[in-house]
Amino acid sequence: MRILVVEDDANLNRQLADALKEAGYVVDQAFDGEEGHYLGETEPYDAVILDIGLPVIDGITVVEKWRAEGKGMPVLMLTARDRWSDKVAGIDAGADDYVAKPFHVEEVLARVRALIRRAAGHSSSEIVCGPVRLDTKASKATVDGTPLKLTSHEFRLLSYLMHHMGEVVSRTELVEHMYDQDFDRDSNTIEVFVGRLRKKLGVDLIETVRGLGYRMQAPADAA
Repeated sequence: MRILVVEDDANLNRQLADALKEAGYVVDQAFDGEEGHYLGETEPYDAVILDIGLPVIDGITVVEKWRAEGKGMPVLMLTARDRWSDKVAGIDAGADDYVAKPFHVEEVLARVRALIRRAAGHSSSEIVCGPVRLDTKASKATVDGTPLKLTSHEFRLLSYLMHHMGEVVSRTELVEHMYDQDFDRDSNTIEVFVGRLRKKLGVDLIETVRGLGYRMQAPADAA
């Protein structure tokens, strides 16, 4: 899962990015509204954390531009505690949720998880595919109750496939959501990670759709 953090306070931006990376997300960072708008316009994100009070272009204008351009990624807006009007303006502009400053980073992480689950059509913090269970809160996965030992890339791959269960996901899409914008992307590496993940799962849940990509779904008898 790939997140964009747009916050001009360098320390807060770093704090949020570090916490998100520790939770298993890929994170891109922007420090003003112009840079944030450009990244959100040109790169695919599973969610965006966007401050209202940004230099160059304010956060409300940024989210308005994204929505006008047809960008539908979930946006969590950061607002000042005493500015209720900012919260209303942010939601009206197209933001999906907000957190008032000062805040606990754990609350931001919880809201980001909820926005991503909601966008994928999941209401619970656990996503189940046959014997595989993904705990989005703890960033852990199990097979028949046995914990899986996954690398960060394998976990990101499993998480993305399970959030999009039943859908065909292309190699390009997986690469875009597993690596930041500075990574030298090579879709061929996805085949390697899929092979490793299949071995660790020990169950045949990831289907190769020739010429299109991969699809993860539970066997018919497990539905």
